[in-house]
Amino acid sequence: MTKLVRLSEITGGSDAGGSDTLSRLQNGAISIGNFDGVHKGHRELLGKVCDAAERVGGPAIAIVLDPHPASVLRPHGAPPTLTTLPRRAELMSSVGIDFLLVCESTREFLNQTADAFFSSLVVDSLQAKAVVEGPNFYFGRDRTGNVARLAELCSERNIDFKVVEPSVRDERMVSSSRVREAIASGEITLANEMLGSVYRIAGIVASGERRGRTLGFPTANLDQVAEMLPGDGVFAGVATTSDGARHAAAIHIGPNPTFDETRKTKVEIHLLDYDGDLYGQSLMVELLGKVRGVQKFPDAAALVDQLHSDLQSVRAILPQSF
Repeated sequence: MTKLVRLSEITGGSDAGGSDTLSRLQNGAISIGNFDGVHKGHRELLGKVCDAAERVGGPAIAIVLDPHPASVLRPHGAPPTLTTLPRRAELMSSVGIDFLLVCESTREFLNQTADAFFSSLVVDSLQAKAVVEGPNFYFGRDRTGNVARLAELCSERNIDFKVVEPSVRDERMVSSSRVREAIASGEITLANEMLGSVYRIAGIVASGERRGRTLGFPTANLDQVAEMLPGDGVFAGVATTSDGARHAAAIHIGPNPTFDETRKTKVEIHLLDYDGDLYGQSLMVELLGKVRGVQKFPDAAALVDQLHSDLQSVRAILPQSF
């Protein structure tokens, strides 16, 4: 299991536990990036980190800056989140990464020159023996450090350095930005293919208008979702309740134009073959495919007819176990 560790908690203090954790992070192989989504390209790179860690006899470490540097430097231009830090650690576990090290993106931290960043983090704190990056890696203030400079710095310190070429799909590089494009357009199947895992969102079930129950299709209104929401539509998925039970689900994301003219985006989840109260509970939803776009219906009866059809489509997309 990949252990999630924050750099601020293990450096600069007198805590013995922190010092012990820091020593466990040293003399290994590292890669620095955002790793949002932990998509197929990330996994190929992280696999090389694990290979390098075995070669140097130390831990395999993925390093992320959190929050995303853009949210500090350009708050309105920060990309939406695909995966929370715990989810990233969970996905990295399947690759074999030992630690996910989180560096806080303060202005002071981001203002370091490329050389100072390398000396402070890679050399002094981690005493890394190997570094693995992609060809488009940049670091330091104003992104002045690149892989060429990183290669020079590693060579000066006798640190093994490797560049891993990006994964390609349909002649385009697999990237977090491309996954976001697919999700934004509702192309969940494509997003899942590039991720190499099922895209999921999670939140708390909030009180709604309970209109779905009067129509015979009770829904859980998901609130406090940290992950990026797909473009408007009806999706097939699997919902996991707080007790760990998994249920087939139809998910409506977007406005409800039949009853609400405000065009407010909502996340409404109908658990198939389930009858219970979910209000106030946490709910995790895996998205497996898109059924249709958001539509406005002439009346409630027409909507109900469509919902029956939607459930058939959902069952056709889900695994036979559901």
